[in-house]
Amino acid sequence: MTTHDSSAAPPVEGGAAPGRPGRAAESPEERRQRRRSWRFRMDTKASPYAFIAPFFLFFGAFGLFPLLFTGWAALHRVRLAAPNDMEWAGLDNFVRLMSDEYFWNALGNTFTIGVLATVPQLAIALGLAHLLNYKMRGSNFFRVAMLTPYATSVAAATLVFAMLYGRDYGMINWALDLVGIDAVDWKSGSLTTQFAISTIVIWRWTGYNTLIYLAAMQAVPKDLYESAALDGASPWKQFLHVTLPSLRPTILFTVVVSTIGATQLFGEPLLFGGSPSGGAQNEYQTLGLYMYEMGWTNFNLGRASAIAWAMFLLLIIIGLVYWAVTKLASRGTAGKGA
Repeated sequence: MTTHDSSAAPPVEGGAAPGRPGRAAESPEERRQRRRSWRFRMDTKASPYAFIAPFFLFFGAFGLFPLLFTGWAALHRVRLAAPNDMEWAGLDNFVRLMSDEYFWNALGNTFTIGVLATVPQLAIALGLAHLLNYKMRGSNFFRVAMLTPYATSVAAATLVFAMLYGRDYGMINWALDLVGIDAVDWKSGSLTTQFAISTIVIWRWTGYNTLIYLAAMQAVPKDLYESAALDGASPWKQFLHVTLPSLRPTILFTVVVSTIGATQLFGEPLLFGGSPSGGAQNEYQTLGLYMYEMGWTNFNLGRASAIAWAMFLLLIIIGLVYWAVTKLASRGTAGKGA
């Protein structure tokens, strides 16, 4: 006769087998909680990368890849009509640039136009920002008006200035004639053409830099001005000894950005003169125009790529120079403060 042990516990439905270690089965609510917790962890870890991924995708497609391909093409002899037929040239394209008089002429023109455009532009922007920093009627209107030239397309602005600087019917020569000055052929001379192109750049970018300076001025603590006023400082001395030192990082930023823009100047001289050669004597051909002429007129993609990389290396050198100047200025300020 078979006997049953009444002390043995019956197996629990859905649980672990008797005598075997294990945890109880999860309830549906616990499973939902665990899934929600896993999604939350993945969301907090992956979401930041998902948000910045579009930038890196676009930068890789339209920034990094063209840069690398241009660098690779600069090391080859390659024509624009057959970009896949590359012949290894090493640094020959860069060596030829060093002895290319047109390259040095374009570099000199770029420097001259950059100085003529950047120095007055930033000086005017600083003065306008100082005026707009005061409480005045219609200040919001003037601040919006400052951005109007920046919002205008480079093509529209350049074509208008080309008509203003016309030799026979331009308004500039008409005004000069009123004061007894003979008409100037603005598109034939070296300095006159560079001056005319510089005025286009000044007109387009002064308002942009004005608003940058204005924002920096409004961030200067008012206590500094009050202390300077109590010490008897005039508004001009407050501007020199309070405003300008406080704006030093902002001024350096605008100088760097303006220098980069001047180095890459392309649309204004091309549309003003109508030719990538920059005039009959290449008197206003910039590095951007020379690169365009070499690549799209002469179809020499290898040399054009070398010019592009020369511009890129030039910008790196300029950035390092400004960085060194900033370090020296900050050390000098720290030494005076000590």
